[in-house]
Amino acid sequence: MQAKLPRIKKVLTKLLLALPALLPAMAWALDYRSVATDKAVLYDAPSAQAKKLFIVSQYYPVEVVVNLGDWIKVRDNRGELAWIEAKQLAAKHMVLVTAPQAEVRESADEGAPLVFRTEKDVSLELLEASPSGWAKVRHRDGLTGYIQSSKVWGL
Repeated sequence: MQAKLPRIKKVLTKLLLALPALLPAMAWALDYRSVATDKAVLYDAPSAQAKKLFIVSQYYPVEVVVNLGDWIKVRDNRGELAWIEAKQLAAKHMVLVTAPQAEVRESADEGAPLVFRTEKDVSLELLEASPSGWAKVRHRDGLTGYIQSSKVWGL
């Protein structure tokens, strides 16, 4: 066993040294899209003949998991996986309110004036994500402001 330890250590060292070169290929940004049509069907396989799982409405945000061209495997805010026709998705990045109620403020500060309140499962267009814990969003009615990142899914 002791004779194998230097070999194992050598192999692990090589792997650790190679890791930084592999990271750019592994570390890609998450790809979020939204439903472009009034209603879209989510299937259990990449085919219109597959089992229908859900119907989602326009602006519903999804995370792209696999892109096969005409069909895209997506994940929703609950972690459910399903397939959707690519033509039913838009590049518009939406986020989904996950808190029972959330406040959208004029600036990224809890003390900033309130622009509007929104409820759970409302989709908002993401305008800008910030590492400060806030996201700039726009409601489909045109109101714009900042929401706490912890109150939404899709960042």
